[in-house]
Amino acid sequence: MGIGLIASSFFVKSLKMDWQIMLYMIAAILFLMVLVFAIVIKTPPKEEKPAVSTSANMPDSPVTAGGKANLFTSKMIAAYIIYFATCYGYYMVVTWLPSFLQQERGFEGVAIGFSSALVAFSAIPGALFFSRMSDKFRDRKVGLIIFLEICAAVMLIVTVIAPNSTILLIGLILYGLLGKLAVEPILISYVADHAPKTGYGTSFGVFNFFGMSSSVIAPFLTGVISDQLGSKQMGFYISAIILVVGTAVFFFSNLKKSK
Repeated sequence: MGIGLIASSFFVKSLKMDWQIMLYMIAAILFLMVLVFAIVIKTPPKEEKPAVSTSANMPDSPVTAGGKANLFTSKMIAAYIIYFATCYGYYMVVTWLPSFLQQERGFEGVAIGFSSALVAFSAIPGALFFSRMSDKFRDRKVGLIIFLEICAAVMLIVTVIAPNSTILLIGLILYGLLGKLAVEPILISYVADHAPKTGYGTSFGVFNFFGMSSSVIAPFLTGVISDQLGSKQMGFYISAIILVVGTAVFFFSNLKKSK
């Protein structure tokens, strides 16, 4: 993501190349990676194993009744909501941050791509560090998620109200460090802890549905707001509000102790 933002700004803004060329470059890279996967990754030959009758020796595995209902417990619903809120802010930033920096902050050329890429680059150490903290302090996973989400909401506001470029860049770095890519592995671990044991695939399917639905809503809604108000600042405020509301839902759902 970071390399793509910087490269696109350099080729399109600085070198004045047609933006369609970037699409051809991406297509070429994808084709190259497909070839690499086809050549390097080999499917091991299947070994025929003797059929073993387990009906007489193994008890039947019970199928959990109400497995579908367990997909929508209060804690699971809260996880879906907070993931939607998390992804909403992230996809809004990924889509509209370069335009915001250029039109409302006066950034030009490669500076647009470099500043936008700070979110991606700073997310790498953040994801590694906080995932490690989540594994080390498993009983504090909920508190860590809430802390990261509140910090991410604050950084979205800082991006808008920053009085100068230095504060703005610090806000973007901290948003990447504490935002979606940092909290996502912890949320996935949380869902794995609370999902029905016979429905992991469905649970994560619903989880991803909520996350990806925000990738459709956030860019469109922010674009409509920008057209109506002539500024994208309200889009950042709405993202922060949605994130706070989602965090509040997650917090209160985890106050209820299972008996």
